[in-house]
Amino acid sequence: MKAIIIDTFGGPEVLRSAEVPVPEPGPGQVRVRVVAAGVNGIDGKLRAGVVPGADLPAVLGIEVAGVVDALGTGIDDVRVGDTVVGWADPPAGGYAELALASTYAPVPPGLEPVDAVTVPVAGETALRVLRELAVQPGETLLVHGASGSVGELATQLALARGVHVVGTASPDHQARVAALGATPTTYGPGLVDRVRAAAPQGVDAVLDTTGRGVLPDSVELRGGTERIITIADPAAFALGIAFSSAAQRSVPELADLLAQRARGELTTTMGGVFPLADVRSAAELNDAGRGGGKLVLIP
Repeated sequence: MKAIIIDTFGGPEVLRSAEVPVPEPGPGQVRVRVVAAGVNGIDGKLRAGVVPGADLPAVLGIEVAGVVDALGTGIDDVRVGDTVVGWADPPAGGYAELALASTYAPVPPGLEPVDAVTVPVAGETALRVLRELAVQPGETLLVHGASGSVGELATQLALARGVHVVGTASPDHQARVAALGATPTTYGPGLVDRVRAAAPQGVDAVLDTTGRGVLPDSVELRGGTERIITIADPAAFALGIAFSSAAQRSVPELADLLAQRARGELTTTMGGVFPLADVRSAAELNDAGRGGGKLVLIP
């Protein structure tokens, strides 16, 4: 089958097309004919060798949606021909024609796979950090990167819980953040003053999805490091701020998020759809943090 592989670590230029063996599902796995694969920050880090986990040669991609075409032993919740979305099991990553998955949920009627694939990684991350921050109704949450894939879902889920959200984004994305129901503001000099004007009652918790050096300002706004979490800035370790990275994948939670997305109760923004052969273009945008939403590959 066709896949995008890396056989050395580096930038987007190391991504290349290759023929690889067809993966066979093991116990508890389904094989999926990929319709859409999500591009995520971890993909670039694995490709660059910044984080361990990619045994070369490797097929990247942890997020897939597609049609089940083979079942491993013990599978009784889906059938061949069902459309599912979830996390690709290594080493058969999602940047390929076929992938394996053991944590997945059916794609609800009315939701296209290309839209469904925007949910698993961002949704899991948003739910996890909201649990870790323990935000409560009536509190104020500052979300750095509220127009990104994780920030967008975290903002909506927090608002649904009765939390007031102030969301930072680039000038081009202020209207999108406002449309979610949050109070938008921009990055850059004067951030602390702008947030205090938007939330004179104070900030109870902070989520940084950007890694753009906003942690010192966040500490100033909070008056300390408690209830600040980043998913992107390694400076957190030196500052004594929590860095959240351990995924807590849940099929029931994924199914609930998909149902909300299908009913129009949650919005996810597509930053761009690329043919698998143009994976380098998607990777360049992903690395630069300029995706403008979820980037998706189509085999």
